[in-house]
Amino acid sequence: MSLTLSLIAALLYTGAAWRAAGAARSHRLSQRLLVPAALTLHAVALLQQTLVGKELHMGVGEAASLLAWLSALMLWVSCLREPLQALGVVNYPFTALCALWPALTRGDSNPIPLDDWRLGVHIVLSLLSAGLLTLAAIHALAIAILDRVLHRPDSIALAGRLPPLQTMEKLLFQLIFVGFFLLSLTLCSGLLILADLHGEHLAQLILTASAWLIFSVLLWGRLRYGWRGRTAIRWALSGYATLVAAYFGSKLVLEQIFNIHWS
Repeated sequence: MSLTLSLIAALLYTGAAWRAAGAARSHRLSQRLLVPAALTLHAVALLQQTLVGKELHMGVGEAASLLAWLSALMLWVSCLREPLQALGVVNYPFTALCALWPALTRGDSNPIPLDDWRLGVHIVLSLLSAGLLTLAAIHALAIAILDRVLHRPDSIALAGRLPPLQTMEKLLFQLIFVGFFLLSLTLCSGLLILADLHGEHLAQLILTASAWLIFSVLLWGRLRYGWRGRTAIRWALSGYATLVAAYFGSKLVLEQIFNIHWS
């Protein structure tokens, strides 16, 4: 059942991306119908894949699918206020692929009991922060592409269909600021529930703290020196790459190479 839902959601995401690449009048169909339907079906499939009774099944595929769903949701909400539909050309195909990942692979993941409310809070905070920062990373890539387009005279028509660069940079730092705040709460809640800091937990904590430090430097540079453009993009993508390594890198090495599962 989850495979069927994921497949339909992926097709809807693909249609939304195609609409986002088209004329402005086609955005309304995507915003009002295609994306909400894709998000709903994707969410139902995720619930079936991850929640079994009072246990959470969260492998690499499920985590990637959930983070992609959160980033697509936040883009859809952002499009209600700002003309950012063009970002769907990148975001929605990425989300479509991630939606199919857990349905096709069905990876082995040890169930995590959700009896402790502190663990539930930690998981929610970590997913929300990662979802926001995922969208921020996609946003940073879009800004880099737009910056290149603006420096090419033969791409004036394409630039006219994209949001203003200042609007995109403003939204980028809004996403990073909120994501940084949630990431700070994630670190605090993680310290409360980790009884020991050995092995995989220590590696994850160090990498997550490193990502937090990179984003804090970026925000400080923005407030103190007005960092923008390529400098901001490099710092944002470096922080996101470190955050991805904190979860996916260590998790892939432990599960696929050493056959050790997080619990």
